[in-house]
Amino acid sequence: MDIPRLNGVIRQLEQGGTAFIPFSPAEFSAAQSFARAPYDGVAFEMEHGPYDIRALRDCLYAIQDRRQIVEAASLAPAVTPFVRIPPNGGEMNQYLAKQALDAGVYGVIWPHVSTVEEARNAVAACRYPRPPGSPRFEPAGLRGDGPGAAARYWGLTGAEYYARSDVWPLDPRGEILVVIMCEEAKAIRSLPRMLEEVPGIGVVLIGEGDLSQDLGHPRQYDHPTVAAAIEEILSICKAHDVVCGHPHVDADNVESLVARGFRWLMAPPALDYSALRKGRAAVAAKR
Repeated sequence: MDIPRLNGVIRQLEQGGTAFIPFSPAEFSAAQSFARAPYDGVAFEMEHGPYDIRALRDCLYAIQDRRQIVEAASLAPAVTPFVRIPPNGGEMNQYLAKQALDAGVYGVIWPHVSTVEEARNAVAACRYPRPPGSPRFEPAGLRGDGPGAAARYWGLTGAEYYARSDVWPLDPRGEILVVIMCEEAKAIRSLPRMLEEVPGIGVVLIGEGDLSQDLGHPRQYDHPTVAAAIEEILSICKAHDVVCGHPHVDADNVESLVARGFRWLMAPPALDYSALRKGRAAVAAKR
């Protein structure tokens, strides 16, 4: 059975498009509101909110719309679910990613990734192990085996899930997206090596709040030092052909962000969708 692309955000990115993904609390009622929202994906927030895997599972089922599945005649969710997990510090807590992936998310956002070792761990934690010498062996997988719930959520058999649950773009057929957040000056210095030495990073998302703190200008995003750091991250990503994301998108800045080349945009979940509409129009005009 030939199964088309399931991860709608990856579909957008691999076609050269721009994806719009808001953050959402990991709460059932919030997740329900995204079931037919016009976004490409939604990122459930479990860094600054509680890390509650049961709440995440509830959210994954809350965004499912059975009528939409029938109308689209596709297993692909209309809005692709991701999760931002707590920072992965010196403990290298891969279980945070494992539990989220086992629940069925299509990607993990990793905060505060500042070294090559941390970047490699982020990708490895999202991959199953395989024998040395296998194609695309590195970064060697660390994810523990237990895909039953995720395979059922994706609508696949176990064998089909194994074939599709690798990271993109390392595996062109992979459906899992690894997003690392660049949030410190140290991370900017390490970023070229991360992107050169760690295959499998799908998106670099700028954490401009923490970055501005680290640079000594809290939330002064237009300060020359902060603005220059953001531009440096974007330039590094472009040089390595890796998608760069921006976390604070609104109707005032979305056109500029699209023009500058950001392709993962954290749009606000506003009911009027004004930023989203302007962003879609800007993307269409750019093509």
